[in-house]
Amino acid sequence: MRRDDFTFLHTLRVRWAEVDRQDVVFNGNYFLYFDVAVAEYWRAIGIPYPDGYVNSYGTDVYAVKATAEYHGSATYDDMLDVGCRVGRIGRSSLQFVFGVWHGEEHITSGELIYVNADPKTRKSAPWAEAFRKAVLNFERVAPETGAGTPR
Repeated sequence: MRRDDFTFLHTLRVRWAEVDRQDVVFNGNYFLYFDVAVAEYWRAIGIPYPDGYVNSYGTDVYAVKATAEYHGSATYDDMLDVGCRVGRIGRSSLQFVFGVWHGEEHITSGELIYVNADPKTRKSAPWAEAFRKAVLNFERVAPETGAGTPR
């Protein structure tokens, strides 16, 4: 994984409450960093969540998988760059891929998989075409596309 793989990077500073007794960012907080990056990604493609998506298209997204691999550590007051990109977009699923860097050091990799669904029935629903186009036009590295969901 390289920083250049990411069209979108969000910079954040490690806060005091995010560091554990070992003086490093508690592992679960990286999922919070991923979530912040996803929210900023939606803004960057011009479809802010939830208003720009849920209210416009009538569907919502549900997390079905979250993973992280830790290659290094960050501590209080470190500046981190969180890369977020769509690695795959299917009929109703989407894989976000993440990389976290402290300076030049790649410290964390991750993945979140979401399924787009009707909020009333919680049954999968196809992505809005405007959303698919926004993602595909934004990404420097083209996401895989397909009809199936990775569930």
